[in-house]
Order: sequence, then structure tokens, then C-alpha cells
Amino acid sequence: MRAVARHSPDARRSGRHDDVGRATMLHGRMLRYLDEVARCGSIRKAAERLNVAASAVNRQILSLEAELDTPLFERMPGGLRLTASGEILVAHVRDTLREHGRAVARMVALKGLQRGEVTIATMGGLAATRLADAMVEFRATHPRVKLTVRVLAQDDIMAALLAGEADLGLAFGLPSHPRLFRAMAVEHPIGAVMSPDHPLAGRLSVRFADCLSHPLLLMEGGMALRDAVDRMVPPNVDLMPALETNSLDLLRRMARTSPCITFMCGFEVDEEVRLGRLAFVPIQGGTVRQTVSLVHRASGPLDPVVSVVASFIGAAFAGSGEEG
Repeated sequence: MRAVARHSPDARRSGRHDDVGRATMLHGRMLRYLDEVARCGSIRKAAERLNVAASAVNRQILSLEAELDTPLFERMPGGLRLTASGEILVAHVRDTLREHGRAVARMVALKGLQRGEVTIATMGGLAATRLADAMVEFRATHPRVKLTVRVLAQDDIMAALLAGEADLGLAFGLPSHPRLFRAMAVEHPIGAVMSPDHPLAGRLSVRFADCLSHPLLLMEGGMALRDAVDRMVPPNVDLMPALETNSLDLLRRMARTSPCITFMCGFEVDEEVRLGRLAFVPIQGGTVRQTVSLVHRASGPLDPVVSVVASFIGAAFAGSGEEG
């Protein structure tokens, strides 16, 4: 006689829960695949953004079309276009994804921000100044939230945000993008930075032309700070820097050596000025500025923990500039 396995009610319930969990995970994956293909109009592009194999995305779409017994996309020479049925389904999918995001956000809020993870993509010069101050203040009240700060180039910050690899992006001169929301934009005037015993250090302000007779320490061409400095150069004047670098730390260190001069935003040398290591003198007119932007993805509601981190960062930078 064949033995029949008997399962306890708890085991049967556990099995049902596992089945439901697997079904929910697969269903959620299918929704994301469908939504991304509809946005991209291409299986390949959607797969790149989702960081999965194109064959996996195509298999999910074909499976869904077979299950519904109707085509969701028209296969065109230039890509995929939603059918009428596809438009109806994608509208429902996006509503579902939005509701899921809201539900997750509410659950996080119920935890009182006791846990969570937030990844911030930023530039080196910002990470070591006001961002560090904001992180210290945030950690004092939310010690169990994990913060990850990644120092990247401007283009890589944009890519990390769009790929979902970062929750927040903080940088100078971030361009607008339809899939990103600018939560903060604060303008900071550029000033001359020098040793406290420099001949220009005691002035209330200086003209940019006054600085040209001293050895100049500049960022490399193409970087945001160098672009701002180049906008101050009078016509028919060729800058002859004594040093070019991509390191703000090196500029700060070298600027302690009189008679060298460099140019930065005031908050970038706050600590050195407070300690008496450097002097910051505003440029007359203050017309050349750098804009610090804080951005995040525009789709769906912002998780509460990310929103709180963003508010700490915004407060740290807004206090030393003018909101745009």
C-alpha cells in the first residue's frame, strides 16, 4: 500500500503562502517588464534599463499575450507600439505600480523610519562639505537607517538615478531630464580663495581682474567649477594657470600657499575659513554662480525615508545660497 504524506494545517498554510509569494513576485516582475517595454518601445532598450536579458523580457511579454489571447504590441520596423488592448492594460499596470509604491511608503512610515536604506550619488566636493554635515545630523536622529554615498562624475550620477541605483542625486549643474524631479536648486556665488596672509585676503570683495596677477589654481577644463570660472574671464584674456587638477582637496591645500589663488563656493571652504587656514573673498558683482541641485526619479511617490534624507540635505545647502 502506497504511503500518503500528511501535512499539518500549518504546513499547508505555509505552502500556500509560498505559492502566493512566488506568484506575487512573478506578477510584479511581469508588470515592470510590460511598463518598461511600453515606455521604451523596444524589448532591447527595456532589458538594458531593467538590467535583465532581452530574451527574458520577450518571454514574459509573449506569455502575457498568450494568457490574454490578444496582442499587446504591434511589431513595427522601428520598434513596438501598444495596441488598443495594450494601452488599456498598461494604464492598469501603472495604476497598480503606483498603488504598490504608496502601500510600501505607508508601511515604511508606520515603522517610524527605524529602518531603511538610502543611496546618494554626488560629487566629491559636495560629499566632503555640507552633505557630510547633513549626514551627521540625520544619523543623530535616525541611527538605524543605512546611508550609502557614492562619489561619481556628473553623467554617472544621472545614469545611477535613471537606473534606480541611487535614490537621490546631488551635484552642480545637473541638466533637466523628463524622468527626474528637481527637489532643490540653490545658487552659490563663486569667490576667491587664498591664504589668510594673502595681499587680497583683507578686502571685502575683489574684482576677478585683481586675481589675474597672482598664480591661479584651477580645476581642469570641462568640470563644473572650471566652467563657472571661465565665464568670469574678460574678453581677449588667456588664463595661464599655475596648476590644473580635478581634485578640490588639492586646490584647497595649495591655496594655503600665498600668493596662489583659486575659486570656489563659500560652503566648500567653510571649515578651512573657520580654522583660519584659508580666506574667502567674494567676487565683485557676484554674477557668476554654481547651482547645487538635488534630484530624484519622478515616477511614483518618494519613500518616506528618502524624503526625510532629502529634507536634511536641502536644509544644509539652502542656508548658504539662494533658492532657484
